[in-house]
Amino acid sequence: MGMVIAVLLVWFIVAFLLYPNFNLLKTTFFADGSFSLEPFHKLLNSERALKSLLHSFALAISLVITVNIIGIFLVLIVDYFDIKGAKILRLGYYTTLIYGGVVLVSGYKFLYGEHGFITKFLLEIFPNFDATWFKGYWAVLFVMTFACTSNHVIFLSNAIKKIDYQTIEAAKNMGASTFYILRRVVLPVLKPSLFAITILLFLTGLGATSAPLILGGRDFQTINPMILSFANSVTSRDMASLLAIILGVATLILLTFMRKIEKDGNFMSISKVKSVIQKQKINNKFVNVIVHALAYLLFIVYIVPVLLIIIFSFTDAYSISTSTFSLSHFTLDNYIMLFTQASAFKPYLVSIFYAAASAIFVVILTLIVSRILHKYNNKFSTALEYSMLIPWLLPSTLIALGLIITYDTPRVIMGNNVLTGTIWILLFAFIIVQIPFTLRMLKAAFFTIDSSLEEAAKSLGAGTFYTFRRVLLPIILPSTLAVLALNFNGHLADYDIAVFLYHPLFQPLGIVIKNSTDPMATGDAKALTFVYSVILMIISSITLYLVYGRKSD
Repeated sequence: MGMVIAVLLVWFIVAFLLYPNFNLLKTTFFADGSFSLEPFHKLLNSERALKSLLHSFALAISLVITVNIIGIFLVLIVDYFDIKGAKILRLGYYTTLIYGGVVLVSGYKFLYGEHGFITKFLLEIFPNFDATWFKGYWAVLFVMTFACTSNHVIFLSNAIKKIDYQTIEAAKNMGASTFYILRRVVLPVLKPSLFAITILLFLTGLGATSAPLILGGRDFQTINPMILSFANSVTSRDMASLLAIILGVATLILLTFMRKIEKDGNFMSISKVKSVIQKQKINNKFVNVIVHALAYLLFIVYIVPVLLIIIFSFTDAYSISTSTFSLSHFTLDNYIMLFTQASAFKPYLVSIFYAAASAIFVVILTLIVSRILHKYNNKFSTALEYSMLIPWLLPSTLIALGLIITYDTPRVIMGNNVLTGTIWILLFAFIIVQIPFTLRMLKAAFFTIDSSLEEAAKSLGAGTFYTFRRVLLPIILPSTLAVLALNFNGHLADYDIAVFLYHPLFQPLGIVIKNSTDPMATGDAKALTFVYSVILMIISSITLYLVYGRKSD
């Protein structure tokens, strides 16, 4: 049995983690059997491609600044300063946890776009107002700034709660002001979390797809939308591959840099006994008013798109097309249509299949791998772990292109079957990108198990599989179910990978929602998209409660 598992693992690693990526390099630089730099020449002669590279790096640098400013401010408002209505503010700031990606971008476009609710309101006040104001670099930066604070509200909040309050009290007793303590005591302790979040933000900006594609317009396209454009043409696939490789190299350099800084840095707290942090009052009345005003202004920015999506999901196509709301146009037809018409519900079934199947498969796969890593410490286990972390080093675009180019013809390793153009290639892509996160979580869960439990089971004559099923699995089951739920939730409305690999007859939700943002989309299609978005938010809220909420009950 062990040999069969080892062979299957080696086949999976070679077929999906190694071969497609090496084949992508070969196809790009050895297209005619000999090494060629022709893709670089084509790239340097393409103004569109060079601009996309410049735009991606500009967006990445900008996001690092804007998201960190907003994200740190949100966390301080909710968890550090004594702000009136902090619990209500928290609900608004945490909305990005229940909707994101193409769903969030489409919501902001409905609000601020050419035919958006806010734009129409501004046109009524200022008739000469430019209706196309919300597009390009600033629109993309605005949306992504408020979309990417999720990591702050999760990781930075936890970091603040772990600060030793005694150090703050000591600084106060020495006469330090509130903001001096914040700058010299609090923020330095948050440095590890901030550094990790900053790297993730930079990578997010480099790999942005939905926002530039929907809001960037012709003048602001980033690498991934350009890769998608080039990949649709056989003659320019080498350009798409080269851009994906450049994105991958940038990712590797950043992750290497991050590991070096973490290794060289000293971020450890010297406190031995920690006291629970207490919220700090802002003594300066003027500053207190300004902070409260900014806090509630940001709350409005976060909450309005969500509220409008919910409200307009109950209106007809006319109200949505004209961005007007009237009780006379209130209807439940959109929800009835979703659950009674097969064509309307089909994208949900497709997305549920892909999200559930990939989440279940990757959990089973990583449970096996985690068990091997927990039980053995040899060259095979080391190679196995590093191989499984390969997708963590590669952007999803590179993974998608590798699968497309490699399996568009019959391959022996795939039983002489073609994957490109089938419904299965997207499923494999979802599995691949979920592996690193799932493995890290489940491996950590395994290493919390007391080894004496397994030894006791063995001494009682229990077999390996029986011990795993009856002793080990029940212990790690809560962590396993949590990871399963997060993986399912994360890919239910995925667009960035799906746009490269989806089957035209089986469009997942991400594709359907993106298509509804097109100016030529019908009112009914837009109405149904709002319903999709509301249901997705409900599912996401339930998932987050099951994973996080019950822990605090």
